Amino acid sequence: MKTRRSIYLDKFARIDFWRKERCAVEEIILAEGKKVDWIIKIASRMLKKRGRAIISRASQRVAEKLTEKFKNYIVKVNELARIVTIRRRKQPVLTRRGRIGIISAGTSDIPVAEGAGVIAEEMGMGVLAAYDVGAAGIHRLAPPLREMLKKNVKVFVVVAGMDGILPTIVKGLVDRPVIGVPTSVGYGVGWKGLSALATMLNSCAPGVVVVNIDNGLGAGVAAALIAGGKND
Repeated sequence: MKTRRSIYLDKFARIDFWRKERCAVEEIILAEGKKVDWIIKIASRMLKKRGRAIISRASQRVAEKLTEKFKNYIVKVNELARIVTIRRRKQPVLTRRGRIGIISAGTSDIPVAEGAGVIAEEMGMGVLAAYDVGAAGIHRLAPPLREMLKKNVKVFVVVAGMDGILPTIVKGLVDRPVIGVPTSVGYGVGWKGLSALATMLNSCAPGVVVVNIDNGLGAGVAAALIAGGKND
C-alpha cells in the first residue's frame, strides 16, 4: 500500500487524488451538506488532476449548477440516483471487465438500485438490471434471473424495502454472492428501512452480505470489486 499526501483545498477539503490507486475507485464527492461553491471547486481539482469527478447525493440545484459550470466536459446526471458524473471529453471510458446483476423488489426501490448501477459502470463494469420483481409477485423474478445467469454475472445486488426478503430468495436460486441493500421504502413498523435491514442480516441463505440502508453506491462499489477487481 502506497500513501501520498492529500491536497488541502482552501481549508475546507483534503482531496484524495490517489484513492483509485489504493481502492480501485476515485474519491466520490458527497454533495449533501456542502456549499455549491465547495462542490464545484473540489470537482474542478479532480477534473484537472484525474480527468473525472463523481458527485453523489446531488440535489437538482447542484446538478444544474454542475452542468452549467462544466459545459465543456461530458456531464451525465442520473436524477433517480442523484449522482452526477463528469469527465474530460478525451478521457477514456473504462473497459467493461465483468458483469453484475442489479435487482429491485419494487419500483420505489429503483433510485437506490440506480446508484449501484451508476458507480459500477464508472468502475468499468457491465450492468444488467431488472426492476419491480419482488416477492409479492415472485413469478416475475425467474426470466431476468435466468438471463443474468446466462450472461454470467459474477455478483448480484438486490435492493428491497418493506419486508426485505428478496436477497434471501435470490441467494436460494444462484451460486453467486448476493449483496443485499435495504431501502427506507415502507411505512409503519418498517421503521425507515430497519425492518428490511434486520431481515437481510438474519438471512438463512449463506452468501448474503448486507450494506447500510439506502447505500446503493456502496453496494455497487463492492459488486464491481467482486466482479472485476481493480481497473488499471
